[in-house]
Amino acid sequence: MVIDFHTHTFPDKIAEKSISFLERKGGIKAVCSATRDTLVQVMNSGGADVSVVLPVATSPKQERTINSLSAEINGKDNVFYFGAIHPDCENVEDTLDFIKASGLRGIKLHPDYQGVYFDDARYVKIMAEAAKRGLYIVTHSGVDIAYPDDIHCTPEMVLNVLERLDGIINGKLILAHMGSYGAPEEVLLKLCGRDVFMDTAAVLDLYPEKCAGIIKKHGADRILFATDSPWKSQKAYIALFNSLDIPDSDKEKILYENGRKILNI
Repeated sequence: MVIDFHTHTFPDKIAEKSISFLERKGGIKAVCSATRDTLVQVMNSGGADVSVVLPVATSPKQERTINSLSAEINGKDNVFYFGAIHPDCENVEDTLDFIKASGLRGIKLHPDYQGVYFDDARYVKIMAEAAKRGLYIVTHSGVDIAYPDDIHCTPEMVLNVLERLDGIINGKLILAHMGSYGAPEEVLLKLCGRDVFMDTAAVLDLYPEKCAGIIKKHGADRILFATDSPWKSQKAYIALFNSLDIPDSDKEKILYENGRKILNI
């Protein structure tokens, strides 16, 4: 069994336009279209058994629409959704209460797309309130290839947040891209061993040996398999992950068990 803990989809009417914009902005090419139906097709043809979609609100006005739709289709066809919240949310508590009551297991933050540094007071409040409600927090971390000149979530910012929210956020924060996209050495030095999860999205093919080193140092109990579909192939990433030089028991935890516990499935 495989859970892909980091995927993205868009509504059918804007999927093509959204992906085309992101392809131009980041200088990359999607491996498939980014509709929900396409994700299910990918899963059914050798991809993951379960996928988690992580929507991003780029304005507060999008929150209610995204979260209502996510709640409506959450779990259908083994596709699960996290909630979306923007740092300028007008009522953090009400938005998080809605996400919690809807059965969504967490929220997604994207500092680069939301124009906020990870240790900004607005994010700190959101994360504290989310963790108090038992919600998990996934954040983009490290370089975003569409905005490479200004990193909005660095390991130092993560450490700052962990210090400020010690005892509150412990075990609830999930750092995408193995802790910091493009900076595996800094992750090994500063983040390994901290009470956070990391996912494998979009970096396994860039530096697989360094990813294996992070897994060994951080511990397989706190790693989640992820692809960043539609930017990476689920089938190819599963094969690549299984080629890593780590014990099979660790692979089982990362591919499925850790994600199953978070999703409560």
